[in-house]
Amino acid sequence: MHLPINPYKIKDMNRISIYSFLFLSLAFSACQDKYIEEVTYTANVPIYSATNELNLLIGSEGAKPLESPGKLHLNGTRLFIVDQFKGIHVFDNANPTHPINLAYIVVPGVIDIATRGSVLYADSYDDLVSLDISDIQDVRIIDRDEGVFIQVLPPTNNDYPIVEIDPAEGVVISWKQEEITEKREVDQWSGRGGFGIQEDFSSATNDGISPLSSPKINNGTSGSMARFSVYGSALYALNESELQTFDLSDISNPQFISANAINRVVETIFPMDEKLFIGTTTGMAIYGLDNPLNPSFISDFNHVSSCDPVVVEDDVAYVTLRTGSNCGGWVNQLDLLDVSNISSPSLIASYQMTNPHGLGINDNVLFICDGADGLKIYDATDKWNITANQIAHFSDIQSYDVIPLESILLMIGEDGFFQYDYSDLENIQLISQIQVQ
Repeated sequence: MHLPINPYKIKDMNRISIYSFLFLSLAFSACQDKYIEEVTYTANVPIYSATNELNLLIGSEGAKPLESPGKLHLNGTRLFIVDQFKGIHVFDNANPTHPINLAYIVVPGVIDIATRGSVLYADSYDDLVSLDISDIQDVRIIDRDEGVFIQVLPPTNNDYPIVEIDPAEGVVISWKQEEITEKREVDQWSGRGGFGIQEDFSSATNDGISPLSSPKINNGTSGSMARFSVYGSALYALNESELQTFDLSDISNPQFISANAINRVVETIFPMDEKLFIGTTTGMAIYGLDNPLNPSFISDFNHVSSCDPVVVEDDVAYVTLRTGSNCGGWVNQLDLLDVSNISSPSLIASYQMTNPHGLGINDNVLFICDGADGLKIYDATDKWNITANQIAHFSDIQSYDVIPLESILLMIGEDGFFQYDYSDLENIQLISQIQVQ
């Protein structure tokens, strides 16, 4: 770039030769050039796929062993375990002591699922897909709503930055590590975030739902870490900072109704007594379902930044707070909130935990997945002395989420799927397990 020429001074150009002017201009350009550098670095480069290519991949396959278990979902005696970003394992759990591995449903990009009747709803990267599961050996895609979600990115190699993503290329299905050579201005570099690179903003677990009371007819039940929930004929999906509502009157063709801005990073959703209890990184929000297709804000309760699943029984909400790469914060604890006055929730008590994740409550029996510290079970009758009334502690497992039934507890963790018989609280027994292979 050359020095700007003031038109009012052109008449004075005889003061210097035209050669001197050119010299000064070139000298100035040379000074600017010294701020440009060519740098080679290794980065995570996205691999893209188009929607039409993904549709061809969805369908049933033979049963597969567990490899990367994620969210947990139950519909009748059918158990669904998400294989993160890849598909869904399906088991017959009619006999909890001997679950039968039935099939595997390929769904690229899946993180969360929900069911109503014979239809399964799943996220496929940034799309909502509806699958006919009436024949589990011949699952078919019957509807795809494109671009309704903010994509949860696949895991990256954290040793390297991420190059800028181009949505026009499709969705990011995986990454490759490549050397990139770029010319950049020195004053634009900002450490690891430079090189035109985005930080890894994939959600380790943008998590979400837990209807642990009796599920509605034809609707499935999920663990407390899911982001999807079906209540009546409405599907609710959490999408970064929004509560999205879909009408399932025609279960094979979800209709998008609305997106409620929550103005927080939303993580978990728990439907109970015509209300939605939504866990966020900065508190719990409560929405009313007088009109299920138009959730209305009732109240909220704020807490420090942390990951935050929530479940509710009677007039008490149980909330676990934990540190996490996407949640920030510094606390690992269990909070009990009084929600008898739904317009003004209040704190009952807090209890120190190790790194609590999912949780469940059934008839005052409280189940907490305390991360690497295993599964903890408490008698929650006395709300002010929860940790003093521990019933059992299974410390040798990495626990993630639970679904408590009347006498059987379903638990998913890093090591696999476990089921416990807690009909006798003095002698809780592990009755089956499916280990990661």
